[in-house]
Amino acid sequence: MKTALYGRIVFGASAVLFGVIALMWHDSDTWQTLRQIWSLPFGTIIGGCLMTAQIASGIGMQYPGTARSASVVLGVVYSLFSLACIPGIIAASTIYAHYGSFFEQFSLLCGAIALYAATEASAAKAVVIGRLARLGLGVCAISFTLSQVFYLRFTADLVPKWIPPDQMFWAIITTIAFALAAIAILINRQARLAIRLMTLMLALFGMVVWIPRLIARPQAHLNWSEFGLTFLITGAAWMVADLRSF
Repeated sequence: MKTALYGRIVFGASAVLFGVIALMWHDSDTWQTLRQIWSLPFGTIIGGCLMTAQIASGIGMQYPGTARSASVVLGVVYSLFSLACIPGIIAASTIYAHYGSFFEQFSLLCGAIALYAATEASAAKAVVIGRLARLGLGVCAISFTLSQVFYLRFTADLVPKWIPPDQMFWAIITTIAFALAAIAILINRQARLAIRLMTLMLALFGMVVWIPRLIARPQAHLNWSEFGLTFLITGAAWMVADLRSF
């Protein structure tokens, strides 16, 4: 299906972009919650290797002969990214932003799992692996909902002021949309439609929120990081949506 091809392109291209900007700028704006990796002994080398692996896999996943290997490498990379968020959760367990960061990275792992399922020759195994990707993404959708609930004012501030009726309206609507998507995905009722609509919403976030900010302030590393991460999550969700069965 063409839509599956497009999803793989978005996921892969975003992985390449995210890896490139992280290698270019070793700062908290481009790494954000992954700063823990840089702080490890030989952290710069470890981080560089992980980002290089992400770039190579983003390219490799576009080709049938290397897609499966790329899914395994991305699975390892995004597992480590998720684990890198845990120290922040332990250090400040009452601040939801740390949990939100974990589930952002975990959603990328779900995309890698979906890619692995798509390359699985056994139909029965593909269903089981695909179900794991779907359930994982459903849990991530709960986190996306909670992040917007806890930081509703910040979410509203991201909405361009020119979109009627007002910023808070769209912050509330998108929060409800994430919640409904989470329910549908987890109970597997119209789950594919829910994931596709959530994917569309995430893509619109990237286009409406982050592209204008990039154009206005291309020198701000945070804008590049958020742009790359938003489309990485979009691509990951797209990968899950395009699974034949889950």
